[in-house]
Amino acid sequence: MPEFLSSEPYKGARDLLPAEASVRARVFGLLHDVVERYGYARYDGPSLEPVQLYERESDQQLFTLTDKGGNKLALRPELTPSMARAVAASAKSLQFPVRWYSQGTCFRYERPQRGRMREHWQLDVEIFGAAGVAREIEIFELIHDLLAALGATKDLFTIRVNDRNLLASALTDIVGISLPHLPLVLALIDRWEVTEQEKLAQAAEEIGLADKQFEKLSETLTAGPALFDELPDEVKAASTVGKVLDTGLVRYDPLIVRGLPYYTSTVFEVYDTSPENRRALLGGGAFDTLSHLFTEQPIPGFGFALGDVTLLDFLRTHDLLPQPRAEVDVVVVPVSEELADAARTVARKLRQAGLRTSTPLEPRKLGKELTRAEKAGARVVVIVGQEDWAAGTVTIRSMLTHEQRQVAVDAVAGAVKPLVTEA
Repeated sequence: MPEFLSSEPYKGARDLLPAEASVRARVFGLLHDVVERYGYARYDGPSLEPVQLYERESDQQLFTLTDKGGNKLALRPELTPSMARAVAASAKSLQFPVRWYSQGTCFRYERPQRGRMREHWQLDVEIFGAAGVAREIEIFELIHDLLAALGATKDLFTIRVNDRNLLASALTDIVGISLPHLPLVLALIDRWEVTEQEKLAQAAEEIGLADKQFEKLSETLTAGPALFDELPDEVKAASTVGKVLDTGLVRYDPLIVRGLPYYTSTVFEVYDTSPENRRALLGGGAFDTLSHLFTEQPIPGFGFALGDVTLLDFLRTHDLLPQPRAEVDVVVVPVSEELADAARTVARKLRQAGLRTSTPLEPRKLGKELTRAEKAGARVVVIVGQEDWAAGTVTIRSMLTHEQRQVAVDAVAGAVKPLVTEA
């Protein structure tokens, strides 16, 4: 027996068959339309970058390789560092603030589970070269409009926002965490909602927190929006979060940390409110010093990343997934093999009119071709018969009503188009 290669994709990767791929393409097409209406221009970057670009990432989450020249590279785990690099490289020719978005495949070596894959599509939307509250309000308004474009009402999601500086104040001034312990405690908070309380307490003990400190930490983190009022006035005044809260677009939540180390102040995550899918669909924040990896020029940044896996889970949970696009609009069927050239002539006319059109690649009976056309989602079948073609006509058949009529070959596109677009 021959030994075949596995037909399964690599663990954590996916095959998206045409129906699934068309759903994802329709969803992201809607997102692109909204983003571009806000004045964002598309940037496309490389999938391979020097591994140093992600040195602050966990090495265990990177797919790495070494080229023949000895250069160590990584498959990008995210898009923001590449965008920041490109902005820094082009800074002299750019007009700030810069509004860019990007979409591409990202790779993370992690355990596949619901909402997490080793390979996924990601949409990044970023503002470079602007600081202050206006950039944050624009991004939050954009997120609301993105989800509305997909049919999501405001009760289906919530934007939970925090500021790392506010959280640091809460931890040091209220909980009594020492500065050396702060990074370890932030890492603990980042997994607070997905870890059992007993394991959190054990982890807190391992990093040197006393029992009373852990109790105070739990109390502080679960205080919700009320914690904001307890923070020192000078700390709140230095943050944009208070002004953003006034818009009603977001709510304050001390549990939001974001694991990436380059975030400098405001951080946020958008959560599904359904008990069936209570997880984040997207997240982001301010990365005002990321540009310092590449240049002395200060280029503050603010934005977010949205992955296709979590977004499609959200849409599926709320029955908001669009229908797959039909394979074709029109099928042109010759009644005999001798009319294949004539069928291709008609198909060219329809394609030139913008209609997705196919013709059979091998002869079949008309009844079988009609069945195949129906399964492909065609709205119209054009039948090319011997006598009709000799008379300069063809028969068009609506697959919706099953009505059919003869039209002149030169008029076929104008006759078919309304049938393709009718409900």
